[in-house]
Amino acid sequence: MDSLLLYKKLNSLPDSMKVEVADFIEFLESKAKKKKYKNTEALKPQFGSAKGFFTIKKDFDKPLEDFKEHM
Repeated sequence: MDSLLLYKKLNSLPDSMKVEVADFIEFLESKAKKKKYKNTEALKPQFGSAKGFFTIKKDFDKPLEDFKEHM
């Protein structure tokens, strides 16, 4: 639908109905956001999908020099 035609139809409505149209537009916007969110849920990472991205050094558990005085 052409935006100009939609605008003309909206302007021809009484004020009380314009409020209803505004509410309906907000409803449609929230519906579109939810739909967009549902599409991103499918992109959730699977367990083990980051395998190989990180390495832990062999001396990981070794106490740090900076904390010797506190130990």
